[in-house]
Amino acid sequence: MIIVRGACPRAGRRPDPWADDIVVGFQHQADAERFQVEMAQRLAAFALTLHPDKTRLIEFGRHAADHRNGRGLGKPETFDFLGFTHICGRSRAGRFQLRRRTRRDRMRAKLHEIRDALWQHRHAPLDEQGAWLRSVVGGYFAYHAVPVNGTALSEFRGVVLWHWLRALRRRGQRDKTNWASLKRLADRWIPIPRILHPRPRERFTVKHPRWEPYAGMLHVRFCAGGAQ
Repeated sequence: MIIVRGACPRAGRRPDPWADDIVVGFQHQADAERFQVEMAQRLAAFALTLHPDKTRLIEFGRHAADHRNGRGLGKPETFDFLGFTHICGRSRAGRFQLRRRTRRDRMRAKLHEIRDALWQHRHAPLDEQGAWLRSVVGGYFAYHAVPVNGTALSEFRGVVLWHWLRALRRRGQRDKTNWASLKRLADRWIPIPRILHPRPRERFTVKHPRWEPYAGMLHVRFCAGGAQ
């Protein structure tokens, strides 16, 4: 797998605002290495180069852990993309499972943003604060509620509640807000984390339906003479 973190303009050239990050997967290492070389050559034709520090070739996927164990190496590398850290994991049944966890730095940045906003508006009516938090937390969950990311979502909600409690307690010395009263507010305003997105295999099936009569069955090939 090749992770390309944008293309960099050569010295003296104006930066290209449309250089995006991409991730490209290959079954064989030789194909990945050849693609990396040819892509660098293609970008050079437009006076661009691959980012030397962020572009990397890693071993990732279904067989990565077994291959690395056979060579005496550690766990497969992870990579960050689209706000998630992608991890080679295992399901409870022992099968390969792609795990996506919200990036820690992105979550901390969002929580700091919420904390600062709650502090600045701590004297606003509770309904106003609650409605704002429901919108912010709901929007965060709508993007990050992918399979196997429930722990990060629960952690995010818990820290939001903690920041809200601290902000409410700082409204005055006589404020009596406690966890019991905050829980009632949270039950009314703060969404409960739940997975909203399908698993990658289910999403691919919806976007790319197969019409073949043997689609999804193993060890079936199509040739000119029919199915075998």
